[in-house]
Amino acid sequence: MKRRKFLQHTVTASALVGLSGIGLQSFDSSTKKITILHTNDVHSHIDPFGPEDGRNPNKGGVARRAGLIASVRKENPNTLLLDAGDIFQGTPYFNYYGGELEFKLMSMLKYDAATIGNHDFDNGIQGLYAQLPHAKFDFISSNYDFSNTIMDMHVKPYKVFKVDGIRVGVFGLGIELAGLVDKNMYKETKYLNPLEIAQDMTSVLKEKEKCDLIICLSHLGYSYKDLDQKPDDLKIAKATKDIDLIIGGHTHTFLDKPTIVRNSVGKNMLVNQVGCYGINLGKIDFYFDLDKNKSAKGVSIIV
Repeated sequence: MKRRKFLQHTVTASALVGLSGIGLQSFDSSTKKITILHTNDVHSHIDPFGPEDGRNPNKGGVARRAGLIASVRKENPNTLLLDAGDIFQGTPYFNYYGGELEFKLMSMLKYDAATIGNHDFDNGIQGLYAQLPHAKFDFISSNYDFSNTIMDMHVKPYKVFKVDGIRVGVFGLGIELAGLVDKNMYKETKYLNPLEIAQDMTSVLKEKEKCDLIICLSHLGYSYKDLDQKPDDLKIAKATKDIDLIIGGHTHTFLDKPTIVRNSVGKNMLVNQVGCYGINLGKIDFYFDLDKNKSAKGVSIIV
């Protein structure tokens, strides 16, 4: 199937969910549409998989992703491109360039923001810091306290994007590094409780920043069914209010479309994750009527 036809087919098959208690059928020509594109756990996969790869033949690759992103932006200029972490580690490109190539290519693709995954510390916090000049996008992490490290002042707790009159607030949550990453790699970085931080950030973004759409970039993992106390995206979704979308990472979970979750006040919100290695690109369209009531549909597109 040709790429354009495939894109049209997958969008038609996407999830449709009413947010703010209103369905998509209630929207008319005055509706504003904001598109969120996203990746996670790309792990330095610059090239596509080869034709002989058993699981992912001819899939992925930065060049193909660039083409898809350009097509979406042409269709809707009101588009944000986000990443949920683990940009580093996985191919010789990282071993040789130390992350420089990954950040340069993401900058060329005009990513708007990314959060930080555990593998982004694989060359130590100094290695991450050294590559920051190559990143022409913001890093957002709300529950990593970098105040006693060289990353201090280089990571934002949140950012507000203004897109066609819609205020989009983005914050980030990272997984606990202790026991997962050598202490020498992350130094004095402090891990703060992600649920508490999510509640704080949504309050700030909703009440102080007056955001119409709130997105969490999470590297916590989609779900840990056997570990009731370990934070994950589904637990955060159910225990909070005012988050419209959690873009996840870490567990390499392939979702064909976003999971619809009832939040703490019984409203619908979305959780999505697109696997790993740049094989898929997440695409979620949010629709706003004149009163800024929201509806959304989303899909994972094979790159």
